[in-house]
Amino acid sequence: MRRHLVLGSLLAAGMLVMAAGAYRHAQAQQPPQPSPANIEVEKVKDNLFVLRGGGGNTTVFVQANGVTVVDTKNPGWGQPLITKIRELTSKPITTIVNTHTHGDHVSGNVDFAQNVEVVTHVNTAANMKAWRPVTSITNTFPNVFAQHGGHGMPKRTFKDTMTLFSGPDRVDLHYFGRGHTDGDAWVVIPSTRVMAAGDIFSGKNLPLLDYNNGGSGVEIGDTLMKAYNATMQQVDSIVTGHSTNMTPNDLREYAEFNRDFLNGVREAKKAGKSAEAIIKEWRMPAKYKGYADPAPARLQANVENIYKEVR
Repeated sequence: MRRHLVLGSLLAAGMLVMAAGAYRHAQAQQPPQPSPANIEVEKVKDNLFVLRGGGGNTTVFVQANGVTVVDTKNPGWGQPLITKIRELTSKPITTIVNTHTHGDHVSGNVDFAQNVEVVTHVNTAANMKAWRPVTSITNTFPNVFAQHGGHGMPKRTFKDTMTLFSGPDRVDLHYFGRGHTDGDAWVVIPSTRVMAAGDIFSGKNLPLLDYNNGGSGVEIGDTLMKAYNATMQQVDSIVTGHSTNMTPNDLREYAEFNRDFLNGVREAKKAGKSAEAIIKEWRMPAKYKGYADPAPARLQANVENIYKEVR
């Protein structure tokens, strides 16, 4: 009888340990909750910071009389972002620049004050108003702007270039063409020699091509190379959309990578191969060391959409 009791106790204890382990594993799988503690700060210059976590990377530029913020993260992360910025400076936030329309880069806008000016490319403003789903993404972002009566939508737009502020506070906005979307803004801060690229250069990976919002696998390589040629003399460091900071040489290589991917699909199509065959045969070229292998869904979406786009 005692042996049975002891055995039963051991089994029960083991089950409790397993349950606790499963609970900890489940907790570890949960996405970070909106909190300033879950936003990591990288100091790039004395007056320029990259804030990671909670969506796309955010660039914070502290100027003489205020702060310019580039991208504002996922829904629910606007206030934690503001709190984190307050830890860096007491100067007022005056300006937001959104690099493109996606919810993990613009949704925090709604938590900023009414007098904060939001600036985007003209196509991004239209995309934010339309709020279409993102190509190849199954989880849709809630339309926080509709929920907040349009608060946080762009107040100023540009077509090709725009300069905000002057002197050491200067911020130059550029549009070089379609890629991730049709409104990807490049944000150059000359006094710091830093550029924020958003998700047209999210990292060394196969890009997300959002055809629903004007993206193009045919044009992205050329757009990236235009950005490189136009800014290589002005910039030392590039804030990517979701990865670590990169260099102009990394940007040039990424342009070549996207051109190579396009040419591979184009030549295979000319040779009579189906999109399905290209997807099955494609491998990351050895020369692109450090590039992440794409998720199968991303590879499939890019090949199929470029296959339709090429002539």
